[in-house]
Amino acid sequence: MSCSIAVTNSPVFSPSRGVVPASLFCNIPAIISSSPEALSLTLSHLKPSAPSSSSCPSPSSSSSPSSPFRIRLQKPPSSLSNTTTSSSTVASASISGSGSSPTIPKRKRPMRLDIPIATFSFGAPATPSASAALAKDVVSEEREEYGYSVYCKRGRRESMEDRYSTTLNIGGDPKQAMFGVYDGHGGVMAAEFAAQNLSKNIVDKVARADGNVDGVREAIKEGYLRTDSDFLKEESRGGSCCVTALIRRGNLVVSNAGDCRAVISRGGVAEALTSDHRPSREDEKERIEAQGGYVDSYHGVWRIQGSLAVSRGIGDRHLKKWVTAEPETKVVEIKAEHEFLILASDGLWDKVSNQEAVDIARPSCLGTKGEELMAACRKLVDLSASRGSCDDISVMLIQLKRYT
Repeated sequence: MSCSIAVTNSPVFSPSRGVVPASLFCNIPAIISSSPEALSLTLSHLKPSAPSSSSCPSPSSSSSPSSPFRIRLQKPPSSLSNTTTSSSTVASASISGSGSSPTIPKRKRPMRLDIPIATFSFGAPATPSASAALAKDVVSEEREEYGYSVYCKRGRRESMEDRYSTTLNIGGDPKQAMFGVYDGHGGVMAAEFAAQNLSKNIVDKVARADGNVDGVREAIKEGYLRTDSDFLKEESRGGSCCVTALIRRGNLVVSNAGDCRAVISRGGVAEALTSDHRPSREDEKERIEAQGGYVDSYHGVWRIQGSLAVSRGIGDRHLKKWVTAEPETKVVEIKAEHEFLILASDGLWDKVSNQEAVDIARPSCLGTKGEELMAACRKLVDLSASRGSCDDISVMLIQLKRYT
């Protein structure tokens, strides 16, 4: 709808003598709503009137031929013919004369607001984090050497929070090695720290320990606790689940703190060597409650203090009273029937069962080519992702026959 106003050079419009009655302009909406037909209104011999107290503005004076003051209202579009038009609808009226162009006030853009994004971590202090510097801005990462392969794929996160570590030829012995997978939460710093320090701490402790099984168990426990205490001194937030496998003197020593898992293939039959540490485990729940904490379920997930969904791991300063870094360890003598070992984060195990993982990986792991191991890692990761896993997924396959 448009509205055009032709203004005369009548004394009526002289600033010194008066203005057009404001009520005329204020009643334009009423005129429009009363009839959808085209209207032609001719006003003449208007007498000056005192300025109205109405809030409706008056038109400014302009020079034009001495013709009557005329308002022409075009017929509104058919889509609006049956609609009552409010005063806000008449927003495109133009006031023009023969010697000047209309001045249309421009609408100001509102000032831009910069709202900082805060990170909340259930009671942890908001401190600057170096996670962004440590995080590897990659979608996936892979590595393969003779006897093992590892493949990590980022989920729907800002950065990859999974890490891994490998230590081969310990003490110059090709039959000794150590492997680890680390799943960070609340940032990447704890997983990065564990990947850089946990294996080293364990190897150092084991080298000083007695050669018996109990001595190795205790050395590994000390290595986990030492890594945890050193990380807490860094005053960094976040935590990490860990699973490690030490191969030494014909034995496979597997340890975990959290829900990363180790599964071995024994003649094609899957056997879990670790048990996930989650608040839903009855013994873990009892331990937490005995120390004054509580465990509850939120949307089907059991959490400590309504926050963390794992009960053991490196870090987690704000929940350290209930989240211990002490691992559970199992020792297995490597035999010919032991074909390969899978170390993986919960990104895999939440979507793929132990036996299913072994069945998929076994054809590749029984071969000798490294690319076949990598292909098996990729298959497992892609399977979990195709089933809806949004988490980071890390899978490491280790052939055990080279250590027998």
